[in-house]
Amino acid sequence: MVKKQNMTDIQILQEFLELPLWTSEFVFEKFRYDQRAILREDTSNPKQRFVYIEGTRKEKVVLVAHADTYFDEQYEFPQNPHEIYEEDGYFIGDGKNGIGADDRAGCAMLYLLKDLGHSLLITDGEEHRQIGSKWLMDHNRDIADKINNHQFIIQLDRANSSDFKCYSAGNDTFREFVKDKTGYTEPDRNQRTDIVNLCRDITGVNFSIGYYDEHTHDEKINIQEWENSLTMIRRLVAGKLPRFPLEK
Repeated sequence: MVKKQNMTDIQILQEFLELPLWTSEFVFEKFRYDQRAILREDTSNPKQRFVYIEGTRKEKVVLVAHADTYFDEQYEFPQNPHEIYEEDGYFIGDGKNGIGADDRAGCAMLYLLKDLGHSLLITDGEEHRQIGSKWLMDHNRDIADKINNHQFIIQLDRANSSDFKCYSAGNDTFREFVKDKTGYTEPDRNQRTDIVNLCRDITGVNFSIGYYDEHTHDEKINIQEWENSLTMIRRLVAGKLPRFPLEK
């Protein structure tokens, strides 16, 4: 058995992809290790929950991913593990269900970035109209205020290899900063995700992390593209990080 501290980035990715698809609980357990972790949940709706870990850097961002998958209420055999295979540079599944790369691959990135001094936020219910992040903002004002006291927010939850979206959570200055620092491009501003709810006073961006065919049985992730995005994020958050207010 490979010791945790000696596991490679790719092994961590595979470990997260192998977590059961039918529940977010095992992802949340991964982030309860830290004594600073704040877990809150609505007992009336298990999808309305989050784990927040405050970073230690003075100039810090919030790194966000969601623990749920599209398949959590559709999984054919909830009590049985699903299989993950490596084939031609991709992690793929058995064709019966997806592999949960949306967004277990983002959660794996947060786990690998956890010691850089930035804040971490793991939400639930993103695949259910972002009910977890909406509940956070509506019913957890203290955490909502903490989140919006950062420089900006980075979500790791997009398909493809090298694009980003700010949706309604960006402005021209922030978009130029993102393009200049990462080389990634924004194809459009359609749709929405957790940062649209979370960004009350600051801007946010959602980056590609290499998965494809999400929400289908053929879901897969390009391992090299995922690693490229992880390297890009490490470089980005290590540098000087201005604060980008979200203009009303």
